[in-house]
Amino acid sequence: MRTADRVRATLSSSDPDTPLWRASQAFRLVTLVYAVSYQAATVDNYTNPRLSWFLVALMAVWSGASALLLARASLPRWQVVLADQVIVLALMASTRLVADYDWYSTRQTLPTTLWATNAVISAAILWGPKGGIASGVAMSVVSALVRDRFDSDLWSDATAPVLLSAGLALGLASNTARRAHRELRRAARSAAITEERERLARQVHDGVLQVLALVRRRGLEIGGPAAELAELAGEQEVALRVLISEQAVPRGDHTDSIVDVRALLRRQAGTAVAVSTPADPVLVESEVAEELAAVVATALSNVELHAGAEAKAYVLLEDVDGELIVSIRDDGRGIPAGRLAAAEAEGRMGVSKSILGRVESLGGTAILDTEDGAGTEWEIRIPRTREPK
Repeated sequence: MRTADRVRATLSSSDPDTPLWRASQAFRLVTLVYAVSYQAATVDNYTNPRLSWFLVALMAVWSGASALLLARASLPRWQVVLADQVIVLALMASTRLVADYDWYSTRQTLPTTLWATNAVISAAILWGPKGGIASGVAMSVVSALVRDRFDSDLWSDATAPVLLSAGLALGLASNTARRAHRELRRAARSAAITEERERLARQVHDGVLQVLALVRRRGLEIGGPAAELAELAGEQEVALRVLISEQAVPRGDHTDSIVDVRALLRRQAGTAVAVSTPADPVLVESEVAEELAAVVATALSNVELHAGAEAKAYVLLEDVDGELIVSIRDDGRGIPAGRLAAAEAEGRMGVSKSILGRVESLGGTAILDTEDGAGTEWEIRIPRTREPK
């Protein structure tokens, strides 16, 4: 299975809380066994044993039904969780119907505290820590009211701490699971986009770019009117290479992410291009890194196109005092005086838009040092953090 196919399967997977729901409902069934055992051991102390067994049977039926509904999400879970709160609170209140004051004031409610915790857990998974704590408070208050424990002994009872702790812990776990799932989806989507872009880049490189490069070489060899065609083909080759380099890091989900710009620049190294970067990571906003990589790609493409067949290019990245400094130097034939102004007047915007325009949009500066026959050097300075617009 290709990465893109695995990604689609990941993105179509069930909700991130599903494992928590299944585990919580397994816990519900285990606590039901304890609740039934407690009922069997204490039923002789009730004033209405038959009603107590009926209520325990109702508790067992609801335990099974809610476990299936919550684990499978057959109904909207908020409806099941809300019903869970009401039913558990009602069963707790029914303790007074089956026992006298001497019993219920010093014992657990009819549905044991451990079983009642399931309602708190469900609320915590669905609504997070706030929902879990709110449910825990409601259960604790009703338990205290039913057992008439709103006195100094309330704080020595374990009911409230157990319920509140369960609500907080499971709520935090639910939030963590959702965040992890969002990160997984984002990473999976990024992997799919990257794979598709790499595939398209290979196809473009193996097809269009090679044809354009051949047209440029053959046009220059033929000369005359074909030289103009060769220059146009070369410009389109540069534009395509820049476009491909711009797609190196996916946009969209990574607008606020931080990336190491060294990786983007090192990808542009080759037999005629040497790239030197600091040993430590150079972390900047992804959008800044993408634009800077596109600037370097444009400059290197111009070297390949105009500096001569034997020209070598050197890229140096420096991280100095909150500023990124990128130097792009070549040992080619250089740019004659007035050539850039003439190119812009002719509508060729490779330097003015792809280099100067991008650098300016990042709040930086670009200085060109060149002369005919002496090579070319760009010094680009960009602040690490852009000022808000």
